[in-house]
Amino acid sequence: MSVFAIVFLFAVLAGLAVRSYLAWRQIRHVAAHRDAVPEPFHERIDDRSHRRAADYTIARVKARLPELVVAAVWLLWLTLGGLLQDLHAALAQFLEPGQLAHGIAFIALIAVFGWAIELPFELRRVFVTEAKFGFNRISPALFLSDTLKGAVLSATIGLPLLAGALWLMEGMGQYWWLTIWAGWLAFNLLAMLIWPTFIAPLFNRFEPLEDEAIRERVTRLLERCGFHAKGLYVMDGSRRSAHGNAYFTGFGSAKRIVFFDTLLGRLDGDEIEAVLAHELGHFHHGHVLKRIVLMALGSFAILALLGWLADQAWFYQGLGMQSQDTAALLALFMLALPVFLLPLAPLMSLISRRDEYQADRYAAEHAGAGPLIDALVKLYRDNASTLTPDPWYSGFHDSHPPAALRIAHLERLASMPDPTGQPAHA
Repeated sequence: MSVFAIVFLFAVLAGLAVRSYLAWRQIRHVAAHRDAVPEPFHERIDDRSHRRAADYTIARVKARLPELVVAAVWLLWLTLGGLLQDLHAALAQFLEPGQLAHGIAFIALIAVFGWAIELPFELRRVFVTEAKFGFNRISPALFLSDTLKGAVLSATIGLPLLAGALWLMEGMGQYWWLTIWAGWLAFNLLAMLIWPTFIAPLFNRFEPLEDEAIRERVTRLLERCGFHAKGLYVMDGSRRSAHGNAYFTGFGSAKRIVFFDTLLGRLDGDEIEAVLAHELGHFHHGHVLKRIVLMALGSFAILALLGWLADQAWFYQGLGMQSQDTAALLALFMLALPVFLLPLAPLMSLISRRDEYQADRYAAEHAGAGPLIDALVKLYRDNASTLTPDPWYSGFHDSHPPAALRIAHLERLASMPDPTGQPAHA
């Protein structure tokens, strides 16, 4: 076994150990606090809802553990176990290695196998865990329809992109990775434009917001914040789940605001306005643009690394491949990269949490901290979000601050005086 193979094996096993240990910490911590509502929520969350959230959190984490093991075994079988080389050789009986058709078929086959392995876990999550706690509303027929639509969409978009990447890798000389980087950026920007209008409606219905009172509130908020959106829409999220949410999508003239119908049924006007103000805070602070820049810089570094690895025989051989064509390079890189990027997860979580705090401050200034607190508490309760996550697990996995820290931050904002000397948005 080569040095790189040993390093890769260690990284995979270490990643599995870290994720499993964090899951164990989360299960133990949430269970230990199951019967006591945290002090900041004593008057807002009842004991029954708190215990339900704890049980739901524990069930989800426990269900994730076997998936982690299977994913690690599958990855090691593909690489060090030689399955990738076997698949590459098997396809060579029908398609010439190194040619575009062989490369597309090779990577597509890996993707299909990966999807098939993940499918049982997804079915269990939706029809067992989510159903047990009353969240699942998707029927088997709708699940099948979504799966088929997703497969067709992946093939329609993914296969041409894959073909283009392999063609560029073969034909653009030493710095082919620069052309792929430019194309990748262009595709992502284009996707942000076309997703709201053409792709999302394939899976959900989007109706214009008809509630005049809420529409008027939202319009006034947008005017105060100097924000322009193409439209206000309600999405039929209740067809699939009881969870509620709201989000922005698109950019430039294609921006639109989307409310889940489940959200509108739970929050009053002040609370909806506060949730929307929070989302506007992300745009005000340039979080969307910063994420795009971060993605551009990160993808540049990643593709530069890919370009360098293209000529490194130890990379192919260390991951179980004797063939060294462009499809083998791309497949190995896509499989190995997440293993070595795992240590960056806490950093990305930290950046995301900073952004959430900034958006909360913006919402407190423009819609009031009190209504946002009320909205968040309702969402924590109705979505069965644990109020007592393990700090290590949360710091590694969660993009939002823990509930207690977030509410405490908003309460501090609510008590801060404005320039007139009065409490701000009390």
